[in-house]
Amino acid sequence: MADTAPPIIVTRTEPGASETAARLREKGLEAILSPALELTSRDEALPDLSEFGGLVFTSANGVRFFAEASEARDLPAWCVGPATASEALREGFSPVHQSSGNAHDLAHYIAHHWSGPRKALLHVANAAAKGDLARALEAEGFVVTFAALYEARPAPALSPDALAQLKSGARTICLVHSAKGANAFLSLANGLNLSKTEFVVISPQAAASLEQVPSGGVHVARHPDEAHLMACLDEALAGR
Repeated sequence: MADTAPPIIVTRTEPGASETAARLREKGLEAILSPALELTSRDEALPDLSEFGGLVFTSANGVRFFAEASEARDLPAWCVGPATASEALREGFSPVHQSSGNAHDLAHYIAHHWSGPRKALLHVANAAAKGDLARALEAEGFVVTFAALYEARPAPALSPDALAQLKSGARTICLVHSAKGANAFLSLANGLNLSKTEFVVISPQAAASLEQVPSGGVHVARHPDEAHLMACLDEALAGR
């Protein structure tokens, strides 16, 4: 595969981008780092944690920014997907509960596995989070407080290696981990010919804007997590 596979541009934010790049290199692929978004902390204080029966994390980044803001690790952590749960375990949270799928799946999982007396949750996420999770949980009788500890800002430019690859006119595959990342990448790549660039994306939401531009094709993972994204990449490389 390594002899014929095109370079893979990784647009995920750090530190996830480097983790994905390492997985690609283990598969013998060339990885080019070019995060489309940069994460920065926000000057927002956490509320009194004694008011809550649990924490909700919809990304590994939420876990990381909470861990930087607080030493508390004893509240149950409700996590969407294995990557987020793994980060919570790495940071020392206990217990850690893992659902699969998206925010709606996580809300359903929490509602059907909750055993605590206090149905108050703190959702730690990106400032741009839509609030779908909170609405779904509130419909189940939970009280949800949102803590926007960080925000994602567009990167100032594509990395030099990514820009050179896209300008080369050779076949390229671009990995996309979010809808916001897709939009940021398209803004950074404005004016470039993407007809030889294929996109492997984590969800239909992330694919929506990419499907509107001329490209080499858009491949959507069957499930919104890293493992299925890698499987989708394998299929794209195999020409399926």
